Formats: sequence, C-alpha cells, structure tokens
Amino acid sequence: MQIIDSSFRLQLVVFFLVSASFANIYITQPVLPLLQDEFGVDLVVVSLTVSFVILGMTLSNLPFGVLADRVSIRPLVLIGSCMVAAGGIICSLTDSISLLILARLFQGLFIPALTTCLAAWLAKSLPAHRLNVVMGSYVSATVIGGLVGRLLGGWMYWRYAFVAAAVVIISAGVLAFRNLPASGGDRTNSYQEVGFIELLSSGRLMLIYLCSAGSFAIFSSIFNFLPFRLHGEPFNFSTGLTTLLYLVYISGIFMGPISGKISDRLGTGFTLLAGSTIFGLSLIMILQPLIFAVVVGLVGVCAGFFTIHSAAVGYLNRQLTTGHGRANALYVLFYYLGGWLGITVSGFSYQAGGWSMLIYGCIALLIIPLSTGYIVHGEKEISLLK
Repeated sequence: MQIIDSSFRLQLVVFFLVSASFANIYITQPVLPLLQDEFGVDLVVVSLTVSFVILGMTLSNLPFGVLADRVSIRPLVLIGSCMVAAGGIICSLTDSISLLILARLFQGLFIPALTTCLAAWLAKSLPAHRLNVVMGSYVSATVIGGLVGRLLGGWMYWRYAFVAAAVVIISAGVLAFRNLPASGGDRTNSYQEVGFIELLSSGRLMLIYLCSAGSFAIFSSIFNFLPFRLHGEPFNFSTGLTTLLYLVYISGIFMGPISGKISDRLGTGFTLLAGSTIFGLSLIMILQPLIFAVVVGLVGVCAGFFTIHSAAVGYLNRQLTTGHGRANALYVLFYYLGGWLGITVSGFSYQAGGWSMLIYGCIALLIIPLSTGYIVHGEKEISLLK
C-alpha cells in the first residue's frame, strides 16, 4: 500500500475524487429541454433526473456518515465510485425515462460514499493545520465538479457525457483506493459525544440548517430551470450557448474566502444579510428579458448564495465544542433536502406560471436566510437555545 506522505498529494486525491463525484450530479441539468423532447415528458418529470440524484444523497448521507466511523475509507470510495459509474452507464444506455430517473437516484445513493465519507475521514485523521488546507481543496472541488458536469452534459451528447463521467469517477476511485491509508488516525472522538437529536434541539443550529435548506432550494431551482427559460422567447438560445452561462458558477471558488473575511470583520449576521440582499436583487435582475441582465443576475445569484453558504458553515462550526462530524452531516442533509424540495416544487411553479412565478417563489424563500441573518446579528440581545 502506498501511503500519502505529502499534503499536496492528499489535496490532489481529494480534489479529483470530490470533483468527479459532483460532476455526476448535474450532467442532465443543461439538457433538460432536450431530454423533455427526446422522452416526450413534461418538465416536472424530466427535472427529476437532477432532483432524484439529490434525493438519493439526502437519503444516504447520514447512514454513510455513521458507516465512515466504522469502516476503512478505501473500500468505501472504491465501491462508491463503481456504483456511481454503473448508474451512469445505465443512464447512457436506457430509452426509458423511468429507468433514467431510477438510475440517477441510484447514483445519488452512493455519492456520499465518496463525499461524506471522505470528509469524515479527513476530519478525524488530519491535524487541524492540515485539515484547513485540504478542506479548502474539498470545497473548491465541489464547485469545479458541478461546473464540469454541466459543461459535459451541455457540450457533449448527453449519453456520451455519462460514459465520460463514469470513466472519470472510476479513475478517481482507483486513485483514492491506492493512495488513501487503510485506516486513519483519530484526531478527536468528540463526534461520538453528541447525538443527532441533541443537535437538532439546538435553536442556533436549527437556524443554520434551515438557512442552508432555504438558500440551496433557491439556488438549485434557478440553475435547474434556467435552460427552459433561455431556450424559449425572447432568447432562443442553443444548448451550447445556454451551457456557457453556467461558467458564472465558478465565482463560488472566490466567494468562500471573501465571505470568511467579511464574517471575521463584520460578523456572521451582517454577512448573511448582505448575501441575502445580493441574492434578492439578483433574482429581480434575472426576471428581465435582457441577456445582459440575466448574466449579471446569475453572477449575483452565485455571489449571494456562496456568501450565505460559507458564512453559515463557518458559524455552525464556531458554535460547536463537540459533535462536529454529526453536526456537519446534518447540515449537508438539510442542504440537499432543500435542493430536492426546491427543484420539485419549482417544477410545478414553472409549469403553472412560467419563469416569473418560479422567481417570485424564490424571492419568498429568501425570508429564511434573511431571518437567520437578522437573528444572528442581534444574538447578543436575543437568547437562543444551544
């Protein structure tokens, strides 16, 4: 067995595995209108090819988080990568929309074997000074992977994109299997000292969990139904041109560190309020039937969302003296549950009232991060349960 003995090499393995995992989540997003035509179904059904991946991740996140404490990381990532790849191959071959959706759910069920398990292993195996650096690679990989998946799906024939993503995830899984240690250290046992019920009973933590769910519900809805908006009047964009707009997603790489600095200087509450305000103004921008307004609005949507997301994660971990692993697993659970619900409900909103109704619904959801920011900003005066 080859043991990782350098921080750079570990960062490389983490980056490759996480980005390959996230690339599989969003493959169908830019081609939803094409899938709608090819399979002859409505937009609510075809949007399930994205939301069911997220549903699968939601369902299996906590079980894999527990499993990661009991089983070596190496077989988990190898089995997980094989299962995700197998689901992708089924997607590439099927002519049934039902089987495509079920295969996407299957992929989602095993993605936490690669992401949640890896994060848990890093948290309990690395000293704090190395963990911060490596987790920086982890966060960047989620952004890059999401972008690469969208570009693959939009710029390649979608069936070929699934095959390409399968090859990449298998390669990443084999690399991780060969290079990650069979067992990690145990930097802390604090994650064993607090249960999920106790964490959920904390008023402060529930605020953050709801904030993550609400903000990701908005963000995922916008980007999931963007292709339908741009394929129609007055834009009439091709799939390739629509896919190009997903490049605004890369701004998330820069917003994390910026959000952290703002939170350190001005406080989490102010940062959440600022991010929510940017988010809201950007939603109004993308209502306009002008491509310049849409592009600027999408950049603002990314800036607002990643500001909220980064500030919320930072605040969550600063509130904890124990139970970091399980607390963060719950954050991820609420995060993806919000994304699944957001895409599902927004599909019906878009079908009933078009892009405008979807945006109005998203604006209404902003009350969640706004309220969280307001309460956190005034928490010196407001006593919250901890």
